[in-house]
Formats: sequence, C-alpha cells, structure tokens
Amino acid sequence: MEKLAPNLMGVFVRMIKAVGALDLSSFELLASSAVQTPIQSAFSHGGTQSVPTRKIRVLGVPLDLGASRRGVDMGPSAVRVAGLEARLEALGHQVFDGGNIRVEIAETQDSGNVNARFLAQIAETCTRTAEAVVKSLEDGMSPLVLGGDHSLAAGTVSGVAEFYRRRGEKIGVIWMDAHSDINTPETSPSGNVHGMPLAALLGLGSGSGLELLSQIFGYSPKIAPENTVILGVRDIDAAERENIRRAGVAAVYTMRDIDERGMRTVMEEALRVAGQGTAGYHVSLDMDWIDPVDAPGVGTPVRGGATYREAHLAMEILADHGRLLSFEIVEVNPVIDEHNRTADLAVELACSAFGKKIL
Repeated sequence: MEKLAPNLMGVFVRMIKAVGALDLSSFELLASSAVQTPIQSAFSHGGTQSVPTRKIRVLGVPLDLGASRRGVDMGPSAVRVAGLEARLEALGHQVFDGGNIRVEIAETQDSGNVNARFLAQIAETCTRTAEAVVKSLEDGMSPLVLGGDHSLAAGTVSGVAEFYRRRGEKIGVIWMDAHSDINTPETSPSGNVHGMPLAALLGLGSGSGLELLSQIFGYSPKIAPENTVILGVRDIDAAERENIRRAGVAAVYTMRDIDERGMRTVMEEALRVAGQGTAGYHVSLDMDWIDPVDAPGVGTPVRGGATYREAHLAMEILADHGRLLSFEIVEVNPVIDEHNRTADLAVELACSAFGKKIL
C-alpha cells in the first residue's frame, strides 16, 4: 500500500494537484485483447473502479552475469515473495507464473572478453527470454518480466519487437533508469554488460561482439531511436553521451528535467514519443531509477532519483494511457535490501502500472 502523507495538508495539496492534472483526452483504449470490466478492488478502499483487466504472464530471469555486484539473481524470488501475483489478481487480472528462464551460474563459466564479460552466456539467456516473451504475446498475455540485471532487457525487448514486427508494426521503449545503459564493449569503463542493452537494441557496437545481443532473431536494430525514451537518468558515462547522440535517441529526460518540469509533463511527453506510430510501448523499469531512500536494495544505487510518489505517478499515468505492451522490473537486489522494501515497492509500482488507483 502507498505510504500515508505526513500530514493532512499534504494530502489536501496532492488531491488538488491530482484534480488539476486530469486530462480525459489522454485516456486511450487498451488493445482489443483487453476486457473492460468493473471490479471491486481490494486496494480501492471500497470504491468500485473500472480496470482494463489482462492476462499477465510473469517470467523470472535470475540473471546476474551482467553486473559486478552479486545478488540480483534473487530479485525474481523477492518480488514474488512480496505478493506480486495476489496483488495483481486483486485488481481483476488473471496472472500466470511462467517460472524462471534458465541462466548459467557465474562460477561455472568462463567470463570471456574483459570488455564484455559473460556476453555469450548473457546472449543465450536473452534469446531464451525473447522466445518466451514472443510465446506469451502469442498466447494473448502481457509479459511481466522480473530481473535480474538489466542486460536481460535485450531479450525482453527483442521478443516484443519480434512479435509486432511479424504483424507489420513497431514498438516504442521507455527506459526508466538512473543510467543510460548505452555503452558498447568499446566504450564501457567496466565491461559489465548490464550497461549495454540499450546500445544493443539500437544497433550500436557493430564489430565489437555486441552483435550476440543485437542480432537476436537475426536482425538489428530492434527499436527506432525516434520512439526511444530515456527517463530519469542521472549517471551517464562520458562515452555514453556521444553514443546517445550517435544513435539519435529522440528523448532523454534527466532528473533535472523532472525536477524543473514535473513528472506529469515529462511522462506525458515520453508516452507521446514512444507511442508515435507504434503499436504501443515496452517499459523497462530499473529500480535504481528511484531514490535509494525508498529503494535501497538495487544493483547500482545513485542518489537523487525519483521519489516514492513520483514513481507511482509515472506508473499511474502509464496505466491511464492504456498502451502498455509489456513491462519489466530489474536490478532488485535482496542482499543489500532492508526487509524486502525494494521488492515490495516493485510490486506496488507494477500494480499502479497495471491499473491500481488511489480511489
């Protein structure tokens, strides 16, 4: 449940802002596979709300080969333990757990090139993930992928892009992260592949070995830069700035943009960019996008992130627009978390993204 406001005045101010923020013209219909069903939600404090219900398939990807800090391989279990399935079902959704994608254990593997450690094994995991995502969409289900480090997104997005490519459509991507994840093996200062998935999806890194990720299903790029949004970034490597320009990413919103312009304005613009001429969008949520005060258990924490309410507002706006194709939550690290707080917040945000309302 969302935290209570510290005082009644705070609640009153937020209510006024919420009323002022309503824009019925931005509400869009879900895909035809979704069913509009009025339900009584356990989270609505007795208020009946209309929630577009879905069939959701949960896929765990306990991948930690892409990062130096260990522990994110336990992220899928932590999120499940926090009640993901039950809390989504309370909103009226049908939830099916597809289990975990097979991942190699680091201690049993050769790490390979120091500029992109475990790249071959990560590519194999991402290929399996992509195939599972395609199958979920073919079965009429919305994929909800749990990580694991962020390198798995190369698989998730490849699967969604491939499914819609077969239908003659393309997708947008909203990358919510403290980092831009657009390094290549040639530019990465660490050799950690969890800092490279967006580069692979945009087709960067040709000749560097990154083709193992970018060429899943035999083509590249998977996404168009004009429909790619990086949101909430605040820690960008020097070479990544040039990669962002070279790739032609349409919209990059730093935390300064959110501070100055507000989450609603930024999120509405992001959805327009990602949705222009597309079937809808995939949202890749790295929990380090949120400030470590509220999300301490993440792979690579960075101060100055989105607040608890800003994160919920972004997910609520996402749900209002109704064009979410798939969703993933990555970099939950129970090893450094506090009483599973970060996984619990991840579940809250998933619920908001899939239609949970305050009232």
